[in-house]
Amino acid sequence: MVQIIDKKVNLEYALGHHLHCMIAQVPNRIRRAEKGFAVMEPDRQWEAIRSILDLVAGGEGNLKKLHFLLLPETHVPVVRFDEMLGIIDGTFRPNTVTMFGVEHVSLKAYREMLERFREDNAEAIELVERDIDSGDVLEMPVNWCCVAVKEATGNLRVFLEAKSHPFHGEEFLDKFHDLYRGRHFYLFRSRPSCFNFMVLICLDYLYRDLYSSNIRQIIDHANQLYFSTRQTLDTIFVVQCNPKPEHRAYRDVLSGFYGEYLEDTPGVRETVTVFGNTSDDTRIEDAPEDRGFGCSSVVINRRHRLAQVQFSEFSTDDFGGAPVCRLRFGTGTRLYYFNLPLHHELDPRTTRVPLKVHTIMRPSPDGGWVRVSGDEMAAEFEIGQEG
Repeated sequence: MVQIIDKKVNLEYALGHHLHCMIAQVPNRIRRAEKGFAVMEPDRQWEAIRSILDLVAGGEGNLKKLHFLLLPETHVPVVRFDEMLGIIDGTFRPNTVTMFGVEHVSLKAYREMLERFREDNAEAIELVERDIDSGDVLEMPVNWCCVAVKEATGNLRVFLEAKSHPFHGEEFLDKFHDLYRGRHFYLFRSRPSCFNFMVLICLDYLYRDLYSSNIRQIIDHANQLYFSTRQTLDTIFVVQCNPKPEHRAYRDVLSGFYGEYLEDTPGVRETVTVFGNTSDDTRIEDAPEDRGFGCSSVVINRRHRLAQVQFSEFSTDDFGGAPVCRLRFGTGTRLYYFNLPLHHELDPRTTRVPLKVHTIMRPSPDGGWVRVSGDEMAAEFEIGQEG
């Protein structure tokens, strides 16, 4: 089982005000390689990434309020990793969290990367060392992500996680081509804001079995947090490159996560789950081109009672009867900028709308981003509450 490691980070968010998140639903171009999957055209992919970073750094409109930026799994070329951190450190505003998947590397290279950022990843290094000591695993591929936290002081902290639960395309009969299974998740506890969040890679979110699973561990850990501090797990960010984002398995696990079928779960009752996927322009070498992708989404407890809306760029539903309210985006290459819902407990009489889509942007011919046009998206769109 993975270990959940608590990390305190210095993020100053205005109390009682919602936070802002951007999902970059952009395409991947990846191929099978000796070490897992590799980016096909790293320079071209980096240009697209850089356009998003420049947009965030420029802060036009209300992008200066951006708190969380989520990019897909296996997205940033490893040769651009240091440049990515340099841009975040040099141009992003304080109190910004950037989450992005990185091209696969060997366990040896991943261990070296953890060592570079030992101050923030010491506990994770110990867990990796146990695996290295147990056998000849240094050449196993690692699917990993980075959480770059630019604190209120401007200090940049770098946290690394490896995917804990591979999908079938990442598992092989040949053990040395099998994907390494990560041993830790971070639970980030923001001070002085008291905002707590986690970042997972793709299928880490799924149950393995009812009583021994990653998600069950998260629920239990969040409950302990609640009973000891009266704080909760506010948000889970799920980094994906998922051709089946609408698979029943996701509906089932969300039903267990939000449904309280076995016991009361106050630690996650108001958790917001943000799924950030790649777009339908994603291409994986040797895979059919008509695979799914897209459908990034925001999921909250059904108590929020979102009004039912259906537009070309997004819609709301209950994910096929799950005890949730879901804001579901489309499949195209887009930047989705929205606010994270506030807890209802702040004031049960409030008429404040829990979710607001501020901006949806599409690629422009010059390599930048423009706002999606049309009457539906002419201004910020509030998703009202059912009566």
